[in-house]
Amino acid sequence: MDDTSASKRKRKRGRKAPKASTASPDRSSLSPVPAPDPVPAAAGRRGRKPRRREAPADAEASRPPSPPRCGELKPVANGGDAVAEAGWEEVVRVVPCMDAVVKVFCVHTEPNFSLPWQRKRQYSSSSSGFIIGGRRVLTNAHSVEHYTQVKLKKRGSDTKYLATVLAIGTECDIALLTVSDDEFWEGVSPVEFGTLPALQDAVTVVGYPIGGDTISVTSGVVSRIEILSYVHGSTELLGLQIDAAINSGNSGGPAFNDRGKCVGIAFQSLKHEDAENIGYVIPTPVIKHFIQDYEKSGEYTGFPVLGIEWQKMENPDLRKAMGMKPDQKGVRIRRVEPTAPESGCLQPSDIILSFDGVDIANDGTVPFRHGERIGFSYLVSQKYTGEKALVKVLRDSKVHEFKIRLATHKRLVAAHVKGRPPSYYIVAGFVFAAVSVPYLRSEYGKDYEYDAPVKLLVKHLHAMAESPDEQLLVVSQVLVADINIGYEDIVNTQVLAFNGQPVKNLKNLVTMVENCKDEFLKFDLEYDQIVVLETKTAKAATQDILTTHCIPSAMSDDLKI
Repeated sequence: MDDTSASKRKRKRGRKAPKASTASPDRSSLSPVPAPDPVPAAAGRRGRKPRRREAPADAEASRPPSPPRCGELKPVANGGDAVAEAGWEEVVRVVPCMDAVVKVFCVHTEPNFSLPWQRKRQYSSSSSGFIIGGRRVLTNAHSVEHYTQVKLKKRGSDTKYLATVLAIGTECDIALLTVSDDEFWEGVSPVEFGTLPALQDAVTVVGYPIGGDTISVTSGVVSRIEILSYVHGSTELLGLQIDAAINSGNSGGPAFNDRGKCVGIAFQSLKHEDAENIGYVIPTPVIKHFIQDYEKSGEYTGFPVLGIEWQKMENPDLRKAMGMKPDQKGVRIRRVEPTAPESGCLQPSDIILSFDGVDIANDGTVPFRHGERIGFSYLVSQKYTGEKALVKVLRDSKVHEFKIRLATHKRLVAAHVKGRPPSYYIVAGFVFAAVSVPYLRSEYGKDYEYDAPVKLLVKHLHAMAESPDEQLLVVSQVLVADINIGYEDIVNTQVLAFNGQPVKNLKNLVTMVENCKDEFLKFDLEYDQIVVLETKTAKAATQDILTTHCIPSAMSDDLKI
């Protein structure tokens, strides 16, 4: 008995005490892993002192962990003494708060640009969003575009709450929402924003994509940081490229870093046969610019631009011809927007040397972070509408400095109608409309850049507005009637003048036609076409055509005199 007892006591003495499982959660799962129940002390061990080095670990494991708050650091045991010896920063893991991620339900009613007096059939969509401070919710602008009704549902809830749209940032593809019901905000901690991540930093995208109804988590790393083309906004701003999957429905969901902070909003992905797992995220500098713009102005005013077209100065002969010294670098101005504030000081062939004290390289880039460069338009986009910037230019071998007030871009062919119904005017069956990107997309589909008439595309891509209210007008279609026989084939043809007077915009055309006292209405169109109608007959026939086609009015409400 003595030998057996001694043997058993030896084995017991050498046996390690069981530890609570607090292993680090996998990156693809953001929900906290509950620790098991504390291990009770073994019976029959009275009088034995526990090993001194194991006491802290066992005591810590026996405490039930408190649930972490949104973005709170949670300790992870890495094996006994490692916890005590390693620094706190090396043994922590962040549990992002997924309860702040909501599902966005939206009912859309899009305008019909081909038949502008009516709207398309309504449809529904779902996307993602997340709660931030100030009882507000962020999502994508395209998620609530042309909204009729917006509802939000929290994770684990069966209730949908009506939401109010506070602001829509078309260019940056961000929308700000709120909910009036106090119950919606109970028990949820807002998401906090982190700094701009570095390359290869881990990111986790959370949202409600297609393929299921519950919350979804995908993880990856930051693979690129540069100026990106924002598809919805038809503009270029700073963006992150990640290799985490971003699918339909992920739009508006947050991207977390490994410290539980939000570093961006998922908003688009690249679908191409030669590319896989390429997603894009709106970074925090763009998000904060949108929020601060709204807080300063009470509305979204947009991202300013420098209203110029520029050329690289990488060719040494070109630099020499422009009078640049060997130590001077910059870009050459090709054209200046006539409607831009800087048109009063900047000129074609000026060399922009620096913007707000930051030197511009010959390829148009500026220092960004250690070992990185980025397009100088990033510096412009960091400003707010109405702010001033110092621009240094080289003109005739002399350096000049100008204080320029920054403004948003006025395009001849508008990229968006910003929720407004399209304008139109009908006379004698001729439907006149202003060309915009949504109009081109409605007429020629998603590939309008290939299928639309060349002259319209040239205007869209290269033409500049001469005045703030200038529009590109076309005869959209001709509603067939006896008075317009022979003109039925005129479709999407630009209008140049009326009765010898240039047409500036649609309202200008309405005023001239409605007040016309001449015998004939004469419209000059492109390709040297003309349309001539007898004035009294044309105006009398208009009402009959409206009745035949069930059109409520000859013009949109914004054009009524």
